[in-house]
Amino acid sequence: MHAFTMELAGCCVSVHAMFESTKAFCRDYLSDLPPDFSVGICPEDIELERNMSARADAAEGRAPAAYSDAYLETIAVQRKLAERLFDYDTLLFHGSAVAMDGRAYLFTARSGTGKSTHTRLWREVFGERAVMVNDDKPFLRMTDHEVMACGSPWNGKHRLGTNLQVPLAAICILERAEENRIEEIPPKDALFMLLQQSNRPQDAGKMPKYLELIDSLSQRLRFYRLQCNMDPQAAVVAYDAMTGK
Repeated sequence: MHAFTMELAGCCVSVHAMFESTKAFCRDYLSDLPPDFSVGICPEDIELERNMSARADAAEGRAPAAYSDAYLETIAVQRKLAERLFDYDTLLFHGSAVAMDGRAYLFTARSGTGKSTHTRLWREVFGERAVMVNDDKPFLRMTDHEVMACGSPWNGKHRLGTNLQVPLAAICILERAEENRIEEIPPKDALFMLLQQSNRPQDAGKMPKYLELIDSLSQRLRFYRLQCNMDPQAAVVAYDAMTGK
């Protein structure tokens, strides 16, 4: 076993991994602080991830992907971390989060809509002011007064992310369109996407906590729907609306 401690979303976690490469995968989050809890990976966890991946591929009409055991271990660690972090008012969310001037903006949508492309436009338009928090799976941590968008090693195929925590100002649902247009929407109109894009607990006993966190998101954040193309002006339209400029 390969043991190491990592810090993310305000918690320190002792990880007991089967592969040394898992520590390298988490290298930007390594810590010497005492852990709040621990997670361990065994061969059964790897097999579970392989079976879940195969079922997802079958549902989409694809041949099963030939993932290595080492890669599947990183997904198993993510799953176990996400499960434990419900106890620390934190949930895993599928989206691309970018920070500007001390506030984060999270873009979410169905796969293939262009979340990563849109946040790339922010980096092109705003330069170094735009910092990627996480391009795929940020953790959202609820504090007494705000929601924090937190970086994690699970930051997409291009590994775009930063080990930081930034107050989250808004969640924006992306839709493809010929012209750029954005509107603020009430939380109830974003509820389906919140439920669809957040990681639900495997332990049914944690479902009340999960729903409490979803409710907290809906009360603390502003929500938008952005119909956009791939022109850089889409980033300007989104930024101006969500910041009130």
